[in-house]
Amino acid sequence: MTQPPLPQMPSFRLDGRHALVTGAGRGIGVAIATALAQQGAHVHLAARSAGEVGAVAEALRAGGWRASAVALDVTDVAAVQAAVAALPVLSVLVNNAGTNRPNPITEVSLEDFDAVFGLNVRALYAVTQAVVRRMLDAGTGGSIINITSQMGHVGGLHRTLYCGTKHAVEGITKALALELAPRGIRVNAIAPTFIETSMTRPFFAVPGFRDQMQARIPLGRLGQVEDIMGAAAYLASDAAALVTGTSLLVDGGWTAQ
Repeated sequence: MTQPPLPQMPSFRLDGRHALVTGAGRGIGVAIATALAQQGAHVHLAARSAGEVGAVAEALRAGGWRASAVALDVTDVAAVQAAVAALPVLSVLVNNAGTNRPNPITEVSLEDFDAVFGLNVRALYAVTQAVVRRMLDAGTGGSIINITSQMGHVGGLHRTLYCGTKHAVEGITKALALELAPRGIRVNAIAPTFIETSMTRPFFAVPGFRDQMQARIPLGRLGQVEDIMGAAAYLASDAAALVTGTSLLVDGGWTAQ
């Protein structure tokens, strides 16, 4: 009896593609840039600190992968537009740059508001707009990945600013996915739980905070940057060719409760 042909597994490889990762000087950004480079992409690492992204790019090249550093303040719209114009046409954009200033609402200043919304929403929008314009002009399609948070799906104590920005980006992700789908550009989000990074380390230093957060994660542990790498490689690749407008929760079950 003749056997039917078996389906072909789509590739996770990103050979020949250029990817831009913002906030790539440390933490989750370094992990995502490494994941994409290891899948064959030429990764452009962007952050305000030239020294940090330069060191990461050098380490990636030393490992045999392709990487370059871009010193860039993503809150500077003119600088963003110039930087994107100077890059090759991108196939992948990962909006990872972000910040958090947790406080009771009575103690949140307008400066706090502007800083958190300015980086987490306004800058993300400006980077995305610049990259999308080039993608559309080139007609190449691509994948945009926004790093949000489980806090973009739920609320969090003393996190009105952070939750507000991440809910906003989840909404932008869905709306932009619908707008760009006809042009072959996919837009998705990755929503992590608490990940141990330099940004979250001060929070975990507060007595009892680590235990409280870990107790709320059904899998029983905090996240590590490595937990985000597979999600980013998947959404960037052809293995996710029919995936757009969704949020991939890497939260250990936090939002399932």
